[in-house]
Amino acid sequence: MSRLELQTPNHAQLVVEGLYKDLERRIESSPPGLCPVDISRAFLELCHAQSCGKCVPCRVGLGQLKNLLTDVLDGKADVRTLTVIRETAQSIMESADCAIGYEAANMVYKGAVGFKEDYLEHIMYHRCLSTLNQPVPCMFRCPARVDIPGYIALVREERYEDAIRLIRKDNPFPTTCGFICEHPCEALCRRNMIDDAVNIRGLKRMAADAAGYVAPPECALSTGKNVAVVGGGPSGLSAAYYLQLMGHQVTVFEMLPKLGGMLRYGIPNYRLPKDRLDQDIQAILDTGVKVEFGKDIGKDISLTELKEQYDAVLISIGASTDKKMGLEGEEADGVISAVQFLRNVALGQEERLDGQEVAVIGGGNVSMDAVRTAVRLGAKKVSILYRRRVADMTALPDEIQGAEAEGVEIRTLMAPSRVEKNAEGRVEGIWVTPQMISVIRDGRPSVRPSGEEDVLIPCQTLVVAIGQDIEYQHFEESGVPVQRGRISVEKFGGFEEMPGVFAGGDCASGPSTVISAVAAGKVIAANIDEYLGFHHEIRADVEIPEPRLEDKQPCGRVNMTEREAGERICDFEGVENCMTKAEACQEASRCLRCDHFGYGVFKGGRDIKW
Repeated sequence: MSRLELQTPNHAQLVVEGLYKDLERRIESSPPGLCPVDISRAFLELCHAQSCGKCVPCRVGLGQLKNLLTDVLDGKADVRTLTVIRETAQSIMESADCAIGYEAANMVYKGAVGFKEDYLEHIMYHRCLSTLNQPVPCMFRCPARVDIPGYIALVREERYEDAIRLIRKDNPFPTTCGFICEHPCEALCRRNMIDDAVNIRGLKRMAADAAGYVAPPECALSTGKNVAVVGGGPSGLSAAYYLQLMGHQVTVFEMLPKLGGMLRYGIPNYRLPKDRLDQDIQAILDTGVKVEFGKDIGKDISLTELKEQYDAVLISIGASTDKKMGLEGEEADGVISAVQFLRNVALGQEERLDGQEVAVIGGGNVSMDAVRTAVRLGAKKVSILYRRRVADMTALPDEIQGAEAEGVEIRTLMAPSRVEKNAEGRVEGIWVTPQMISVIRDGRPSVRPSGEEDVLIPCQTLVVAIGQDIEYQHFEESGVPVQRGRISVEKFGGFEEMPGVFAGGDCASGPSTVISAVAAGKVIAANIDEYLGFHHEIRADVEIPEPRLEDKQPCGRVNMTEREAGERICDFEGVENCMTKAEACQEASRCLRCDHFGYGVFKGGRDIKW
């Protein structure tokens, strides 16, 4: 008989492991509106079961906390119970032997402080505010509140033009977002609880491809009001579209030769073909929006003049200037910001990089755009330098994988320290200080120097992609409040001291996503309409198909395919392939129609207008 045996999981253990995976999917896709007290109790019960039980604080204390939370939910608690919960949690945090017990109690303590009002509703009125109104999860996560289940149902019925009309009710860039939206909606898709999220962005792309050009709806009768929009990016154009539909005459002032802002001059053509962007812009212009190109506010015309000539002014200039690293040698020739680098390429002004070594500093989507563009410009070697880990990068996973597939080297835990330049003042490399991962701050691991010597990374072009700033100087001089480099607006997008002037998009929020900029434009358009003395409604008269009860069978997700890496790096043509109609129909059938079952029917239904 052998002394040792190989341990293999028995049937019960295998089932439990499967249940853990199911639980993980459910936690990740938990919809908004769940009772935070109930969730805290459920998590606490799981933590209690996972405790080793060696120390009294975990073995007994966590059980007492669970009973206290159960009393709150069962209507057996009073106001003093909330104090006991906080004190018990603090006691466990101070006396638990390990971090497992500490974190379990800390979770309850943070909840007792963070959503105290929910506890009091249960204690004093025996009700839960969170269950009174639950939005459809995917729509809640979409900043623009697009009717996602509605247009998915229309795609399933092959009513592609109606799908575009429904999307445009809340987002006038359906084609653009079909290519580049970061699809936060998919994170809360309840299909995750069964197999995987519905490919929402892919279905939007399919609808746009199949529908072709779809004319905008008729505008309301003219109000006689004129609105100036400063900046022709996604936020400004979205506001212009809705304001024009409401009957106001909108004029967009754009500094560059074409509309689109960062959509045109910051996102490479291989991700967003510009002829497809032009489809969305043309539909916006077809409402009657006027445009004045080559207008630099502060030089060609002032904010004061716009206020005198127009009934309302919207500032939506985006965040299109670069941030400096503040490093020695940064002024060297060959050091360029990612914003300028990508803009030069879009304008046809960037030279080829044949035979060069290119380094890009940063770990966001702009950094990925820069490295993949450098590859297409013929660079011999392209590297990303990032001071944290790949897991900490803010770029989308698909973009990181795409860069790696195209031969980009990713060097992590490298913090830039100084730029090396030659006698002619040309960059020769970037010195980096090796880092090591350290304590977690604000939910994100920090880094600190590892103690190793600095390393020289050779490069003849250095692209800096560490963030973007805003050109706010003229507006600040004109009395627009600015804080920390951003235009500071009230919640409604305006200024108490400057009636009739509004601001929104990246210039107010800081650099964000395209769909967030669209949402800002939509909100401000409604508030400008209200300021002008109107209350127009935007709606889409599209009948949504009834749900089909064919979604219970687990089914794999249809992912978008891409051109082969060896082929696509030779040009700037689109990388991603669209779904076929058969694939789109199958993918759309996976939607659980939360707008109809549970959420839409019992919790208030869909918003057909705004």
